[in-house]
Amino acid sequence: MHVERTFTVRRPVDEVFAYLADFEHTRDWDPGTVRTTRTAGDGGVGTMYANTSSFMGRTTDLTYETVEHRPPSRVVFRGTNDSATTKDTLTFTASGAGTQVHYRADFRFTPLVNLVASVVLRRKLEKLADETVAQITRVLERRPA
Repeated sequence: MHVERTFTVRRPVDEVFAYLADFEHTRDWDPGTVRTTRTAGDGGVGTMYANTSSFMGRTTDLTYETVEHRPPSRVVFRGTNDSATTKDTLTFTASGAGTQVHYRADFRFTPLVNLVASVVLRRKLEKLADETVAQITRVLERRPA
């Protein structure tokens, strides 16, 4: 299962990449994030993060790793725990005075969760994706130049 969005932020591509490639910033732009802490690495490939998120009234912990880091065009994070694996892919393209961001989140769940995922989770994940785009745009466009 996946969700994806493409949107434009009125900020330069290198600035948008630098901000979103630091996964600790999820606490500012991801409505589901409770906290994210870098646990290892320098921000590039192999950097690890401990993330706590809340979704549908439940709190869950995931370990995220930066698996691809190509400034200023692409960053990929993989998150894992006992019941899910996620992959967040963000690509960035300069677009006029701003940056076009393509965000895709892929989710793989345990077989039990998969039974209900397509029915119950799809709408919730789509709504969360819309909220995430709005929050990323707000946060980045309000940052001082």
